[in-house]
Amino acid sequence: VWGKTGGKIYGPKAGKDYLDNQLRYSLLCQAALEAPRVLNLNCSEYFSGPYGEDVLFIANDWHTALIPCYLKSMYQSRGIYENAKVVSCIHNIAYQGRFAFSDFSLLNLPDEYRSSFDFMDGYEKPIKGRKINWMKAGILESHRVVTVSPYYAQELVSSADKGVELDSVLRKTSITGIVNGMDTQEWDPSSDKYTDVKYDITTVMDAKPLLKEALQAEAGLPVDRNIPLIGFIGRLEEQKGSDILVAAIDKFIGLDVQIVVLGTGKKTFEQDIEQLEVLYPEKAKGV
Repeated sequence: VWGKTGGKIYGPKAGKDYLDNQLRYSLLCQAALEAPRVLNLNCSEYFSGPYGEDVLFIANDWHTALIPCYLKSMYQSRGIYENAKVVSCIHNIAYQGRFAFSDFSLLNLPDEYRSSFDFMDGYEKPIKGRKINWMKAGILESHRVVTVSPYYAQELVSSADKGVELDSVLRKTSITGIVNGMDTQEWDPSSDKYTDVKYDITTVMDAKPLLKEALQAEAGLPVDRNIPLIGFIGRLEEQKGSDILVAAIDKFIGLDVQIVVLGTGKKTFEQDIEQLEVLYPEKAKGV
Protein backbone atom coordinates (compact mmCIF):
# COMPACT_ATOMS: atom_id res chain seq x y z
CA VAL A 1 0.00 0.00 0.00
CA TRP A 2 2.76 2.44 0.96
CA GLY A 3 3.94 4.29 -2.13
CA LYS A 4 0.85 3.30 -4.09
CA THR A 5 -1.62 5.45 -2.17
CA GLY A 6 0.50 8.50 -1.49
CA GLY A 7 0.62 7.72 2.24
CA LYS A 8 -3.19 7.61 2.56
CA ILE A 9 -3.57 4.10 3.93
CA TYR A 10 -7.24 4.24 5.01
CA GLY A 11 -8.89 6.15 2.20
CA PRO A 12 -8.39 8.74 -0.54
CA LYS A 13 -9.15 11.52 1.95
CA ALA A 14 -10.08 11.99 5.61
CA GLY A 15 -13.43 10.42 6.46
CA LYS A 16 -13.65 8.33 3.27
CA ASP A 17 -12.53 4.70 3.09
CA TYR A 18 -11.26 2.78 0.11
CA LEU A 19 -14.01 0.48 -1.15
CA ASP A 20 -11.70 -2.55 -0.97
CA ASN A 21 -10.39 -1.97 2.56
CA GLN A 22 -11.50 -5.42 3.69
CA LEU A 23 -9.33 -6.97 1.00
CA ARG A 24 -6.43 -4.67 1.87
CA TYR A 25 -6.47 -5.48 5.58
CA SER A 26 -7.16 -9.16 5.04
CA LEU A 27 -4.00 -9.25 2.94
CA LEU A 28 -2.12 -7.29 5.62
CA CYS A 29 -3.12 -9.86 8.25
CA GLN A 30 -2.06 -12.79 6.08
CA ALA A 31 1.26 -11.10 5.31
CA ALA A 32 1.88 -10.48 9.02
CA LEU A 33 1.39 -14.17 9.73
CA GLU A 34 3.79 -15.20 6.97
CA ALA A 35 6.50 -12.67 7.84
CA PRO A 36 8.12 -14.47 10.82
CA ARG A 37 8.34 -17.67 8.77
CA VAL A 38 9.87 -16.26 5.59
CA LEU A 39 11.56 -12.90 6.24
CA ASN A 40 15.03 -12.43 7.69
CA LEU A 41 13.87 -10.70 10.87
CA ASN A 42 16.78 -11.74 13.07
CA CYS A 43 19.83 -9.58 12.41
CA SER A 44 22.06 -11.17 15.03
CA GLU A 45 25.69 -11.70 14.04
CA TYR A 46 25.26 -15.30 15.16
CA PHE A 47 22.09 -16.07 13.25
CA SER A 48 20.26 -15.04 10.11
CA GLY A 49 17.06 -16.27 8.60
CA PRO A 50 13.38 -16.39 9.45
CA TYR A 51 12.42 -15.66 13.04
CA GLY A 52 10.47 -18.88 13.51
CA GLU A 53 7.11 -19.86 14.92
CA ASP A 54 7.31 -18.95 18.62
CA VAL A 55 5.73 -15.55 18.13
CA LEU A 56 3.50 -13.12 19.99
CA PHE A 57 1.50 -11.14 17.44
CA ILE A 58 0.25 -7.68 18.43
CA ALA A 59 -2.95 -6.91 16.50
CA ASN A 60 -3.62 -3.17 16.46
CA ASP A 61 -7.27 -2.15 16.09
CA TRP A 62 -9.81 -3.56 13.63
CA HIS A 63 -7.44 -3.46 10.66
CA THR A 64 -5.51 -6.45 12.02
CA ALA A 65 -8.38 -8.21 13.78
CA LEU A 66 -8.26 -11.14 11.35
CA ILE A 67 -4.83 -12.21 12.61
CA PRO A 68 -6.13 -14.43 15.46
CA CYS A 69 -8.77 -15.90 13.14
CA TYR A 70 -6.29 -16.74 10.39
CA LEU A 71 -3.74 -17.95 12.94
CA LYS A 72 -6.18 -20.56 14.22
CA SER A 73 -7.87 -21.52 10.95
CA MET A 74 -4.93 -21.47 8.52
CA TYR A 75 -1.93 -22.32 10.68
CA GLN A 76 -2.60 -23.89 14.06
CA SER A 77 -5.15 -26.23 12.48
CA ARG A 78 -2.21 -27.63 10.45
CA GLY A 79 0.27 -27.79 13.33
CA ILE A 80 1.99 -24.48 12.48
CA TYR A 81 2.53 -21.72 15.07
CA GLU A 82 1.41 -24.11 17.81
CA ASN A 83 2.78 -21.87 20.58
CA ALA A 84 1.94 -18.52 18.97
CA LYS A 85 -0.43 -16.10 20.71
CA VAL A 86 -2.23 -12.90 19.73
CA VAL A 87 -2.73 -9.79 21.84
CA SER A 88 -5.33 -7.40 20.45
CA CYS A 89 -4.68 -3.72 21.22
CA ILE A 90 -7.52 -1.18 21.07
CA HIS A 91 -6.52 2.44 20.56
CA ASN A 92 -9.94 3.89 19.72
CA ILE A 93 -12.95 1.62 19.98
CA ALA A 94 -15.06 3.94 17.83
CA TYR A 95 -13.37 2.44 14.76
CA GLN A 96 -14.58 -1.17 14.57
CA GLY A 97 -14.70 -2.24 10.93
CA ARG A 98 -18.44 -2.80 10.53
CA PHE A 99 -19.52 -4.15 7.14
CA ALA A 100 -22.46 -5.93 5.52
CA PHE A 101 -23.03 -9.41 6.97
CA SER A 102 -22.84 -10.91 3.48
CA ASP A 103 -19.21 -9.73 3.31
CA PHE A 104 -18.17 -12.52 5.68
CA SER A 105 -17.76 -14.72 2.61
CA LEU A 106 -14.97 -12.41 1.41
CA LEU A 107 -12.76 -13.18 4.41
CA ASN A 108 -11.90 -16.79 3.53
CA LEU A 109 -12.78 -18.07 7.00
CA PRO A 110 -14.64 -21.22 8.07
CA ASP A 111 -18.29 -20.83 9.10
CA GLU A 112 -17.38 -21.50 12.74
CA TYR A 113 -16.05 -17.92 12.95
CA ARG A 114 -19.25 -16.36 11.66
CA SER A 115 -20.71 -15.90 15.16
CA SER A 116 -17.62 -13.99 16.33
CA PHE A 117 -18.26 -11.42 13.59
CA ASP A 118 -22.06 -11.34 13.89
CA PHE A 119 -23.24 -7.92 15.03
CA MET A 120 -26.46 -5.91 15.19
CA ASP A 121 -26.71 -2.17 15.66
CA GLY A 122 -29.19 0.60 15.02
CA TYR A 123 -27.24 2.39 12.33
CA GLU A 124 -28.00 2.34 8.64
CA LYS A 125 -24.37 2.69 7.51
CA PRO A 126 -22.66 0.98 5.82
CA ILE A 127 -25.83 -1.09 5.53
CA LYS A 128 -28.98 -1.36 7.63
CA GLY A 129 -29.38 -4.24 10.05
CA ARG A 130 -27.11 -7.23 10.56
CA LYS A 131 -23.40 -6.68 10.04
CA ILE A 132 -19.98 -8.20 10.57
CA ASN A 133 -17.74 -6.47 13.09
CA TRP A 134 -14.01 -7.03 12.70
CA MET A 135 -13.08 -5.63 16.09
CA LYS A 136 -15.63 -7.83 17.86
CA ALA A 137 -14.07 -10.90 16.23
CA GLY A 138 -10.57 -9.72 17.11
CA ILE A 139 -11.57 -9.32 20.75
CA LEU A 140 -13.22 -12.74 20.97
CA GLU A 141 -10.55 -14.68 19.09
CA SER A 142 -7.41 -13.08 20.61
CA HIS A 143 -5.71 -14.57 23.64
CA ARG A 144 -5.57 -11.23 25.47
CA VAL A 145 -7.02 -7.76 24.91
CA VAL A 146 -5.23 -4.57 25.97
CA THR A 147 -5.70 -0.85 25.55
CA VAL A 148 -3.72 2.35 26.05
CA SER A 149 -4.42 3.08 29.72
CA PRO A 150 -6.11 1.61 32.80
CA TYR A 151 -8.64 4.46 32.74
CA TYR A 152 -9.63 3.80 29.12
CA ALA A 153 -9.98 0.09 29.92
CA GLN A 154 -12.44 0.93 32.72
CA GLU A 155 -14.29 3.37 30.47
CA LEU A 156 -14.78 0.81 27.68
CA VAL A 157 -16.61 -1.65 29.92
CA SER A 158 -18.63 0.97 31.80
CA SER A 159 -21.50 1.40 29.32
CA ALA A 160 -22.69 0.74 25.77
CA ASP A 161 -22.01 4.38 24.95
CA LYS A 162 -18.40 4.36 26.19
CA GLY A 163 -17.70 0.93 24.74
CA VAL A 164 -19.50 1.79 21.48
CA GLU A 165 -21.69 -1.31 21.83
CA LEU A 166 -18.78 -3.68 22.52
CA ASP A 167 -18.80 -3.20 26.30
CA SER A 168 -20.52 -6.53 26.96
CA VAL A 169 -18.05 -8.36 24.72
CA LEU A 170 -15.12 -6.78 26.58
CA ARG A 171 -16.62 -7.66 29.96
CA LYS A 172 -16.83 -11.25 28.79
CA THR A 173 -13.18 -11.43 27.73
CA SER A 174 -11.63 -8.82 30.09
CA ILE A 175 -9.33 -6.00 29.01
CA THR A 176 -6.08 -4.66 30.49
CA GLY A 177 -4.93 -1.05 30.28
CA ILE A 178 -1.21 -0.48 29.70
CA VAL A 179 0.16 3.07 29.65
CA ASN A 180 2.31 3.91 26.63
CA GLY A 181 6.02 3.69 27.28
CA MET A 182 8.83 5.99 26.16
CA ASP A 183 12.31 5.33 24.80
CA THR A 184 14.38 7.35 27.28
CA GLN A 185 17.43 7.28 25.00
CA GLU A 186 15.65 8.50 21.86
CA TRP A 187 13.87 11.26 23.77
CA ASP A 188 16.80 12.29 25.97
CA PRO A 189 16.83 16.14 25.72
CA SER A 190 20.59 16.20 26.22
CA SER A 191 21.09 14.37 22.90
CA ASP A 192 17.76 14.85 21.07
CA LYS A 193 18.52 15.10 17.34
CA TYR A 194 15.29 17.03 16.70
CA THR A 195 16.18 20.08 18.80
CA ASP A 196 18.88 22.66 18.15
CA VAL A 197 19.38 23.38 21.84
CA LYS A 198 20.26 20.44 24.09
CA TYR A 199 19.69 20.49 27.83
CA ASP A 200 19.68 18.47 31.01
CA ILE A 201 18.31 19.06 34.50
CA THR A 202 20.96 21.70 35.21
CA THR A 203 20.41 23.75 32.02
CA VAL A 204 16.68 23.29 31.34
CA MET A 205 15.70 26.79 32.50
CA ASP A 206 18.19 28.37 30.08
CA ALA A 207 17.30 26.12 27.13
CA LYS A 208 13.50 26.20 27.31
CA PRO A 209 13.09 29.89 26.35
CA LEU A 210 15.38 29.37 23.34
CA LEU A 211 13.40 26.33 22.20
CA LYS A 212 10.16 28.23 22.70
CA GLU A 213 11.42 31.04 20.46
CA ALA A 214 12.47 28.50 17.82
CA LEU A 215 8.97 26.97 17.84
CA GLN A 216 7.32 30.38 17.56
CA ALA A 217 9.51 31.26 14.58
CA GLU A 218 8.89 27.93 12.85
CA ALA A 219 5.13 28.24 13.36
CA GLY A 220 5.11 31.79 12.01
CA LEU A 221 4.06 33.39 15.28
CA PRO A 222 5.58 36.53 16.82
CA VAL A 223 8.70 35.54 18.76
CA ASP A 224 8.26 36.44 22.41
CA ARG A 225 9.66 34.31 25.21
CA ASN A 226 7.44 35.99 27.79
CA ILE A 227 4.04 35.22 26.25
CA PRO A 228 2.36 31.96 27.37
CA LEU A 229 2.55 29.38 24.55
CA ILE A 230 0.10 26.47 24.70
CA GLY A 231 0.71 23.32 22.66
CA PHE A 232 -1.67 20.50 21.70
CA ILE A 233 -0.58 17.30 19.93
CA GLY A 234 -3.17 14.66 19.06
CA ARG A 235 -5.89 13.51 16.71
CA LEU A 236 -8.65 16.03 16.21
CA GLU A 237 -11.67 14.07 17.43
CA GLU A 238 -13.94 13.87 20.44
CA GLN A 239 -12.01 11.04 22.10
CA LYS A 240 -9.00 13.35 22.43
CA GLY A 241 -11.12 16.26 23.67
CA SER A 242 -10.83 18.28 20.47
CA ASP A 243 -14.41 19.53 20.80
CA ILE A 244 -13.56 20.87 24.26
CA LEU A 245 -10.28 22.32 22.96
CA VAL A 246 -11.95 24.30 20.17
CA ALA A 247 -14.60 25.68 22.53
CA ALA A 248 -11.95 26.61 25.12
CA ILE A 249 -9.71 28.41 22.61
CA ASP A 250 -12.52 30.83 21.82
CA LYS A 251 -12.70 31.76 25.50
CA PHE A 252 -9.00 32.56 26.07
CA ILE A 253 -7.61 33.52 22.66
CA GLY A 254 -8.40 37.18 23.35
CA LEU A 255 -5.83 37.18 26.15
CA ASP A 256 -2.08 37.65 25.76
CA VAL A 257 -1.46 34.04 24.71
CA GLN A 258 -0.45 31.85 21.75
CA ILE A 259 -1.48 28.30 20.83
CA VAL A 260 -0.02 25.75 18.39
CA VAL A 261 -2.15 22.72 17.45
CA LEU A 262 -0.48 19.72 15.79
CA GLY A 263 -2.79 17.02 14.45
CA THR A 264 -5.27 15.83 11.86
CA GLY A 265 -8.69 14.26 12.19
CA LYS A 266 -12.30 15.21 11.70
CA LYS A 267 -12.77 17.81 9.02
CA THR A 268 -14.96 20.01 11.22
CA PHE A 269 -12.21 20.33 13.85
CA GLU A 270 -9.55 20.94 11.19
CA GLN A 271 -11.73 23.71 9.77
CA ASP A 272 -12.24 25.20 13.24
CA ILE A 273 -8.46 25.43 13.73
CA GLU A 274 -8.00 26.91 10.25
CA GLN A 275 -10.64 29.53 11.06
CA LEU A 276 -8.82 30.46 14.27
CA GLU A 277 -5.67 31.02 12.22
CA VAL A 278 -7.58 33.44 10.01
CA LEU A 279 -9.13 35.30 12.94
CA TYR A 280 -5.99 35.34 15.11
CA PRO A 281 -2.96 35.03 12.78
CA GLU A 282 -0.52 36.20 15.47
CA LYS A 283 -1.92 33.93 18.16
CA ALA A 284 -3.08 30.60 16.69
CA LYS A 285 -1.39 28.12 14.37
CA GLY A 286 -2.45 24.68 13.16
CA VAL A 287 0.21 22.29 11.88
